[in-house]
Amino acid sequence: MNVELDEVRRFLAEHHPFHSLDPEILDTVPGSMTMRYVRKGTTLIRAGEPNDYLYVVRSGAVDVMDADDVLLDRRDTGRSFGYSTLVTESTSKYTIVTVEDSLLLLMERQAFAELAASSPELVRYYSGLSARIRAEAQQLHGESFSDVLRTRLDNFAIPNPAHIAPEITLQESARIMGDKNVSSLLVMDNGSLDGELLGIITDRDMRKAIAQAIDPATPVSELMTREVHTASPDQLVMEAMLVMAELNIHHIPIVERGRTTGIIASADVMRLLQANPMYFAGDLGRKNSQEEMREVYDDAQRVALRFIERGASADEITSLLTVVADSMARRLLHLAEEKLGPPPVQYAFVVLGSQGRKEMGLASDQDNALVLSNEYDLITHGEYFAQLSEYVCHGLDTAGQVLCPGEMMASNPEWRMTASQWADTFHQWITAPEPDALLYAQTFFDMRPIHGDVQLAESVHAQAVATAQNSSRLHAHLAALAARREPPLGFFRGLVVDRSGDYRNTLDVKKGGTAAIVQMARLVSITAGKDALGTLKRLERAKDAGLSASSASDLTDAFTFLNNITLQHQAEQIRQGEMRDYHIAPGRLSKMDRENLRDAFQIIKSMQNSLNLKYPIRSI
Repeated sequence: MNVELDEVRRFLAEHHPFHSLDPEILDTVPGSMTMRYVRKGTTLIRAGEPNDYLYVVRSGAVDVMDADDVLLDRRDTGRSFGYSTLVTESTSKYTIVTVEDSLLLLMERQAFAELAASSPELVRYYSGLSARIRAEAQQLHGESFSDVLRTRLDNFAIPNPAHIAPEITLQESARIMGDKNVSSLLVMDNGSLDGELLGIITDRDMRKAIAQAIDPATPVSELMTREVHTASPDQLVMEAMLVMAELNIHHIPIVERGRTTGIIASADVMRLLQANPMYFAGDLGRKNSQEEMREVYDDAQRVALRFIERGASADEITSLLTVVADSMARRLLHLAEEKLGPPPVQYAFVVLGSQGRKEMGLASDQDNALVLSNEYDLITHGEYFAQLSEYVCHGLDTAGQVLCPGEMMASNPEWRMTASQWADTFHQWITAPEPDALLYAQTFFDMRPIHGDVQLAESVHAQAVATAQNSSRLHAHLAALAARREPPLGFFRGLVVDRSGDYRNTLDVKKGGTAAIVQMARLVSITAGKDALGTLKRLERAKDAGLSASSASDLTDAFTFLNNITLQHQAEQIRQGEMRDYHIAPGRLSKMDRENLRDAFQIIKSMQNSLNLKYPIRSI
């Protein structure tokens, strides 16, 4: 066997299903294959047309779509496609398109038939994959995006997850993974699911061990991840998906009353959803330039448009957009650190405003900052963080998340401070709430770290919330600010539109609508001393701040409705090639939507009247 064929054999031996073939049979496989280089964007197979090849991805990636262009799967190095026409179908049910420049291994139908005749396990493997992809396609068409996201984990997780004891060796662990065809093993203190969960070992850990030439006899406990993020069975797929994207993990064990009952894997979530934040987060991880990231960000917005058309809720859409924006910022931060070198002191990159609340819309710009270690020295370290911030903020702008017009970004040196400086600044805003301080406070109280020393930023935010809880003066000023965002509602519940200018015959659903509710929810959260960030989550906990359950429910309904019609409006603007805004023409809404709009504004107006009574300060 020549060098090239030997290299192909080694590659195949590392991937399903070839790794399970008899060694002598595997020796013959490379000679029956050809290699083909394909450029990004090439359609290799079309739904409804015949195909006579098995393809194995040597490098690169392809998308598998059904006849309606619904994305079913993304396949990268080591995975196969084209097999359905060789084992179960005469023509392909799927369209396969390369999403990266790819190097593919091809095996013709006759060679595949001869291999299958000597290795029936090959046919069983590919037949099973065909059945699963068909089931997933049917499920995607039979369920809405919302239904999938609202699935409880106990209805979705894999029960009785594969597990081992901590003293099991790496070599034995790898064998167990192969035998069970799993990508992770839970490490239990007594080797039983009834025991304590000590950690998790994944296929990525195994590859790292091989690359670092770690002794195969090493106990798995020395390589496992110890701090394992777990979920409860009543949590939703959406929650688990967000956590995996944010923490860059691919497995979450399900624990109920101290017992490990199942596990969820990102690959399983990806197969349920035709396009989801994990898909985009993974795609961003392979991008090495700001321009390449623009493609992913544009794709995310196109997917959001499809979900809006299918009736997904505003909360689901804003969560999707937020996760993609978070992932884009993290990728840029990693690239900046590769370019500039390791950071000289610890820092946290935080997002603010709508992104901090995980409520990004189709017209959201960027709001961010840096929290630096108290060891930071401007003269010694200032240039590093100035360059890092400039790289990230302008990278986000190039990728599609536009710069903040008020320069509330880490690229502005005003918003790069040490933890102590941030604490002093929050204290000043809280104790001396002047107009500028209020503007900053309402944004920076929505601070959420997404990269670096997360605890550094969380401690700053927690301290600010604790201090603000007892500041009645700040509460009154925030209440006055919320009350000033009057909804466009006239006498007898008439909708008031602009009479002239660029937005003639429209009304602003943000200024006197969603922004007012965001401010009220923020006020409620601060007075209750809660560090919740999302508007809906803040309203859920409103009872701790004296807001009645009915008022919280009304505001929640109003916020949800206003966000829904805003996203529908902005989606139409994108389709028409127009700039996105929050100015909606009531005349273009249905009669029911106009009535709901009046009701939403009336709810806001009533709450503002209540705030005026509780907090009598009217001037800022």
